[in-house]
Formats: sequence, C-alpha cells, structure tokens
Amino acid sequence: MLPRLLIILGFLAGLVAAAPVQAAKIRYEFKAWEGPDLRVYASRPAGLAPDRPVVIVMHGTRRNADEYRDQWHALSSEYDFLLLVPEFNNRDFPGSNAYNLGFIRDSKGRPRPEQRWAYSAIEPLFDDAVRRFGMATTGYSLYGHSAGAQFVHRFLFHAPDARVRQPVAANAGWYTMPDPLVDWPYGVRGSRIDDTLLAKAMNLPLTVLLGDQDTDPRHDNLRRTPEALEQGAHRMARGQAFFELARSRAEQLGWPFRWRLAYVPGVDHDNMRMAPAAVPFLLNLPPSGSGARSADAPAEPGVAGSSDQQVR
Repeated sequence: MLPRLLIILGFLAGLVAAAPVQAAKIRYEFKAWEGPDLRVYASRPAGLAPDRPVVIVMHGTRRNADEYRDQWHALSSEYDFLLLVPEFNNRDFPGSNAYNLGFIRDSKGRPRPEQRWAYSAIEPLFDDAVRRFGMATTGYSLYGHSAGAQFVHRFLFHAPDARVRQPVAANAGWYTMPDPLVDWPYGVRGSRIDDTLLAKAMNLPLTVLLGDQDTDPRHDNLRRTPEALEQGAHRMARGQAFFELARSRAEQLGWPFRWRLAYVPGVDHDNMRMAPAAVPFLLNLPPSGSGARSADAPAEPGVAGSSDQQVR
C-alpha cells in the first residue's frame, strides 16, 4: 500500500511541477503623480524575476480595466510578465477628450498643465511599479485596444522619449494623422506635435495591429464625423491609412521608419481575441516563436510591402 501511495504522490507532484505558473490578481491605488489617483489592476506571476518584462495595457472606452486585466491574466502567467492595467475612470477623465486625447485640453479647449495630462501618468506608473514589485527592468511595453489604441499612438506622438520598448496600437477607431495640414485632433496642425516629435515617434517600433474583420462601417462605437470618415469607412481601413501616411511622410522627409502593420485573421473588434496576437510584438519574440509570418495585406487599397504581417 505504501509504495502505491508514494507512486501516486509522486505522480501528483509531477503534475504540479508541470503546471504553468499562475499569476496573482492584484488591485492597488496609484498616487505618485500630479493627477487624480488611479486604480490599477495587475497580474504578477508567482516567482516573477526582477528582469522580466512589464506590460502596461490601456483599456477601451468602457473604462473596464478590471475586465482587461482578466482577459490578459492567463497571458501574464504563460509569458511570465508583470501586467498593469490603469483605470482612467469617467469621473476624473470624462469623455474621449480626457482619455483618448490625453486630457491635454479642458472641455473648452484651453491647455491644461502637462503634469496633469492623462499621458503624464504612464511614466510615473512604471516607476511606481518597479519599486512596488521589485522589478529591475528599465523599460516597458505598451498596448491599447480601441480607445486604448488611440491613447497609445497619441501618447507616442507627445512623449516619444518615454521608456516604451514595444508599443502596440490595436483596432483604434480613428487616429491623429501625422499630417500638418489637418487640424488637431484628426491631424497635428494646432498641436504641439511638430516634426521633431513626429520623427522620433516614427523611429519607435510601433505595431499597428488590425483585426481583418474589424470592417463594420456602422459599428456602435465607431466615430463617423466627416473628418473620421476621411480616414476610412471602418477601423481596418483607418488603421491602414494611418500607417501608410506615416510611412509616406517618413520616406518623403528621410526619417527612419520602424513601424510595422500586422493583421489578425478572422478577428473583428474584440480585445479578448486580439490580445494573444499582440503578445509576440509586445515581448519582441523571434518570428519562429511568435506565430507571425510575412504576408500580403488583405484586399484593401493602399497597403503593401514588407512591413505587413499576418498573425496566425
């Protein structure tokens, strides 16, 4: 009986040893910046080494940071990274102006202090997490889906010297085009985003990640102002137009251009299904381990070239 019991115990121990490391779900209040306190939903894998990556995920328009953390929780365990999802609530950051557009201006269009911009929370959030969780990494990856993707690309335009190593903007509804002839927020005219900032932003390894089924021109949350419709009829077309204009401007002005355009086949406007495809870009995994391969763009005009990838 005893040998059989030992065999069973040994078998069970082997199962435990083979199981993936589970992350702990954590919630805390981030106060170490000039703006309002932010609730942060985090996932920290057990035994996380100090040199593992830090990934900051920006939620969408519903301000559902808790749901985004839950959707990314298993990925945090599988890929062994610290996950941070700050919540920009509607009380302190009302409407798209205060979140998607960074709250750089108030509701009447007047400039706000830079230290209180929504964008200004990200770098202190990272510093606080390094101290709080005992991390040793010197940079972070940044992901946003939908409204979060709007936050991410505009953050890069305003703060291209931030310590972002691998940014990903997935399925944004509309963009600030790097066009000096179009007024803010659809372009950069009338904003502080000049050619110096744009050149730096285009030298960052930004991935514009698009679900190839995110093509509904009447989606509930899709902006349909005349300026937005000029960017394209739906999210995928607008993402393509954003990437192509940036590539064209960089080529015209001789700027280094490190952006890439990638597609997730069969996925529409769904963060849950976009997230696994984003991880290889966020963690800079080699192609052999990422499931990504070079491919032609979907059958939409204006996109071609070696920067296009399809994620399987």
